[in-house]
Amino acid sequence: MAIMKDRRAPTIRLLAGLAVTLSAVVVYSGYTFVQLRGLEELQTTAIDRNRADSLLLLRIQNNLNSIALTLRDMLEGSEPYPLTAWQGQFRRIRTDLADAMEQEAKYSPLDRGADQRKQFSSGVSQFWDSLDRVFALAASGAESDALDLIRLSLEARQQALSGAVARLLVANNEVEQEASVRVTGIYARVRRNVYWFLTAMLVLIALTSLYLVQYNRRLFGRVAALSERRSELAQQLISMQESTFRSISRELHDEFGQILTAVGAMLQRTARHVPPEEERARSELREVQEIVQATLEKVRTLSHALHPVALDEAGFESALDAYLPRFEKQTGIATRCEKHGVSREVDRSLAIHLYRVMQEALNNVARHSKSTAAAVRLRFLPESLVLEVEDNGIGFGNRERQGMGMVSMRERAEMINGSIEYLDREGGGALVRLTAPTGAEESRG
Repeated sequence: MAIMKDRRAPTIRLLAGLAVTLSAVVVYSGYTFVQLRGLEELQTTAIDRNRADSLLLLRIQNNLNSIALTLRDMLEGSEPYPLTAWQGQFRRIRTDLADAMEQEAKYSPLDRGADQRKQFSSGVSQFWDSLDRVFALAASGAESDALDLIRLSLEARQQALSGAVARLLVANNEVEQEASVRVTGIYARVRRNVYWFLTAMLVLIALTSLYLVQYNRRLFGRVAALSERRSELAQQLISMQESTFRSISRELHDEFGQILTAVGAMLQRTARHVPPEEERARSELREVQEIVQATLEKVRTLSHALHPVALDEAGFESALDAYLPRFEKQTGIATRCEKHGVSREVDRSLAIHLYRVMQEALNNVARHSKSTAAAVRLRFLPESLVLEVEDNGIGFGNRERQGMGMVSMRERAEMINGSIEYLDREGGGALVRLTAPTGAEESRG
């Protein structure tokens, strides 16, 4: 149950971290969207509209300036024309001014009151009415009265209208400046929020990474501990196995072998006391002797398979020399032995593992390699001993399955602080190479 909880814990925490991250992204994206939409609305309704209105106000201002210049020319009398001659020019200015005022009404700021627009329009209408009276007086021959009306009324009205337009332009400039300040504030908030968001994401990623690192360290520590325990258990199992095999081998060799040898000797003596005429009894005794002898051979073979006596009595090389002919006879695989270097005695704790690796490698050759020949090489190096088992079969990569024998060989290599390699030869076949340190202190067997 504790293991189940421990397995679920990182998943829950990581999902919680992912949920927090996604929530932060959604909240930040929503906030940024709102800010950008507000910026877009501000730019559309305030800045762009205000700039268009300012351009139209400048157009109106230009028309008013043209009116002022025309009125000045009329008062100065520099042109040899009657006052009525200026009607065509004022008609063009009036048409353009009316169009500009109509366009400006569409783009005027929303906060500009209707009274203000109405007052300006009324002032323009009054100006044109006064101008019509001027031209009416001039047409009736009262140009002096018409000029007095221009001085007393039209110029004042034109200046009032120009002042009103100037105030509107100033107001538009102030609105544009305020909008610019608001845009700058929005950009500053968005930029600040980006910094906060990036900082939060970096902190969250750092915390998640630290958590994963710590969890993986604990997990790898547990895996290493389990691997160490598994290795220790495997080594204990192999040691117990060898001890059991050695004990059973001695029992078979010493007890059962002696019993069967004694039975064979007793049958031989009995056969000598049987009268010659009892040929049937002699035949049965010989048959029993053959069975006892065959059983004795099987017991010795089994004893040697469990634990070779030659390994304890004569050493690893003698046990190797004794095993290879039997292997060749049993499997039909031509097997040769090659030795290189200066031969020396191998410690018994190391010899049993070398022998078992050689035995398991040759068993794999017989079972899986489809090989017709094999070679066992023994190389004595100054600080190590190298055992190689090579065949000309299908190689490791083409075998249908790999048995526990390869695992057992690797465990034995670890027990002697050695290394083992499973290689495919370029020309076909497989090679098992065991390298073992030969110092007595290196062995843990």
